[in-house]
Amino acid sequence: MDLLIADEGKRAAALARDAIEHAVLQKPASAIPLTPVFEEKRGVFVTLTKAGKLRGCIGFPYPVIPLGDAIRQAAVAAAKEDPRFLPVRKNEVCSLAFEVTVLTVPQSLDCKPEERPAHITTGQHGLIVRGMGTSGLLLPQVATEYGWDSETFLFHTCQKAGLPGSCWKDRQVEILTFEGQIFHGSFTGEPFNL
Repeated sequence: MDLLIADEGKRAAALARDAIEHAVLQKPASAIPLTPVFEEKRGVFVTLTKAGKLRGCIGFPYPVIPLGDAIRQAAVAAAKEDPRFLPVRKNEVCSLAFEVTVLTVPQSLDCKPEERPAHITTGQHGLIVRGMGTSGLLLPQVATEYGWDSETFLFHTCQKAGLPGSCWKDRQVEILTFEGQIFHGSFTGEPFNL
């Protein structure tokens, strides 16, 4: 997967901002000019924060729809549909910051369960734990934000899946890694100049 260049990252952030402003503030949608990369199917997550605390995070772990559509849908869902939070209100939009994380395709770790921590680079890899009829995902930046080592990251990803924290040691549980390219944005100031 080719990385997005800086200008494309700016456009990705502009798409997320525009989608949220349209959905929450009822602003008219902007016609943001996009490059061909936005027509490629890519995984993506949009994360909203308020005063440094999580306010919503929704996305597509796998490349199932074109990146431009995925960003728009994930941004609106992060603002209005994350079941952990009430929908974002109009009066709080200006206090939010956001990240658009464009993902590589998740790859299964092909090693013995006890070797899994050695194959994970915190800050670079995000994790998906899949097994026992459930799954959970944590983005690469989560381990960095909390200062976790790879075992702690595995533990918390298992818990995110609703599984025991040590289930990563079970051969029946699949661990997948992916990488993410992160683009930041906020709702203060002028919209992105494209």
